[in-house]
Amino acid sequence: MKFFGKPRSQTATFLPLCLLFLKSLSPGHSHLYSNRYAGDKVIRLTPNTEEEAFVLKKICHQLKVDLWQPGGVSQISQGTVTDVHVPHNGSQALLTFLQEANIQYNILIEDLQKVLEKGSSLPAWRSRRSLSGYNYEVYHSLEEIQNWMHHLNKTHSGLIHMFSIGKSYEGRSLYVLKLGRRSQLKRAVWMDCGIHAREWIGPAFCQWFVKEALLTYRSDPTMRKMLNHLYFYIMPVFNVDGYHFSWTNDRFWRKTRSRNSRFHCRGVDANRNWRVKWCDEGASMHPCDDTYCGPFPESEPEVKAVANFLRKHRKHITAYLSFHAYAQMLLYPYSYKYATIPNFSCVESAAYKAVNALRSVHGIQYRYGPASSTLYVSSGSSMDWAYKNGIPYTFAFELRDTGHFGFLLPETLIKPTCTETMLAVKNITMHLLKKCP
Repeated sequence: MKFFGKPRSQTATFLPLCLLFLKSLSPGHSHLYSNRYAGDKVIRLTPNTEEEAFVLKKICHQLKVDLWQPGGVSQISQGTVTDVHVPHNGSQALLTFLQEANIQYNILIEDLQKVLEKGSSLPAWRSRRSLSGYNYEVYHSLEEIQNWMHHLNKTHSGLIHMFSIGKSYEGRSLYVLKLGRRSQLKRAVWMDCGIHAREWIGPAFCQWFVKEALLTYRSDPTMRKMLNHLYFYIMPVFNVDGYHFSWTNDRFWRKTRSRNSRFHCRGVDANRNWRVKWCDEGASMHPCDDTYCGPFPESEPEVKAVANFLRKHRKHITAYLSFHAYAQMLLYPYSYKYATIPNFSCVESAAYKAVNALRSVHGIQYRYGPASSTLYVSSGSSMDWAYKNGIPYTFAFELRDTGHFGFLLPETLIKPTCTETMLAVKNITMHLLKKCP
C-alpha cells in the first residue's frame, strides 16, 4: 500500500531532517526526556518467603519504585518474579537492603537513560517514515497514527470507516476504525490498544492488524471470511493523552492525564476505572499510584466514551480484545475474583488454540488462563467489564517480552511480535464464528 500522496523533492525532504538533527544537537535537546532517567535501574526481584515479600513491598513503597510488570507494589508476592524501575537516588539503598537481607535479585538494566538513548534516539527521528510508504516496523507518534487513520479512511472507504466516539481529558479526538465489508446486522469484534501509555507495542499491533487485513483480504480466505462476516471496531490508541505524553515527556508514563483537585499527581489507570468491583483488590485509592482507580467509576472521559459505545452496540459485539505489554500471556475473565466463567470451556478452548497458533510462528511460548490466577487479582478492568456487560468472548493479550526489554521492546521485534499475534487473533475470531456459546 502506498501512502501520503505526492513524493516531495529531495531538498524538501532533506531540510526538515537537517533541522531536526540540528535541534537534537542544541542545548537542552542533547538527551531524551531531559535526561530524567540517568542512573535509574531496572531490577528483577524474587522473594522466596512471605516475610521477604512483605519487607520488599514496604521498601519499594518508601523508595517510590515503579513496577514494570502490570500492577502495583501490592502485587509483590512469594515466589513471584517482579521487575522494578528504581530511581537513581534510591537504587543504592535498595541494593544494599537486598544484599543485607540476602534476597535474590538481578540487575536487568544498569542505566536506563543509556539504554533509551542507545536504542531509541529521538522519537521523531526514529519514526520518520520512508517516502515509498508507511513503515509498520517502527513506533509512531499519536499524530502520525491519527494521520494514518485519516488517510485509510479516504483511500479504503470500501472496507474502512473512521469515526470519533468522544474527546479525551485534554481534548483530543478518540478515533475508531470500523473495518469490514459493509452489510446489515453483522456481529462485531472490538479491539483496543494503548490503554497504558508506555506499552507502545500495543498501538503498533493494532496498526499491523489493519494493514494485514487490507493487504490480504482478497488473497487470504480466512481474512476474507472474517471481514465478510464480522465488523472490527479498532481503537489503535485508547489513552491518547498518556500516549502523547510518553513520547514528549515521560517514556514510562502509564495513566491518563486527568487532574486531581486535591493532589498534584495526575492521571488514572484506565484499566482500573471500569464499573466492575471498582477500586477493590489490585487497585489503589491514592492518586499518585500507577494503579489509581480514579475518584469514581468511568471518571475518565476515555473510559466513559468506550463504555458508552460498547453499551450501545453490545447486542452485536461478540468479542472484546485488549492489547497490553508485557508478560507473554493470553488472559480471560475473571480478573477480580477466583471463579470460573459460565462459558469457560469455549473460551479456554479458544485461548488454547490461539497460543498454539502463536507459538507455531516463532516458537514464542504464551501462558493462558483466567487473569486472576494466571497473572494476579485486579478490579475495575475493561475485560471483566465487557464480559459482565454481555460480551461473551473477552481477552487481554500481554504481548512480548517477559522482561529482558520490557516496555522498551526494540523496533526489530515489532514484526515478529505482530505476525505471531496476528495468527492468534485470527484463531480466536474463527473460533467465535463457529457459534460457540
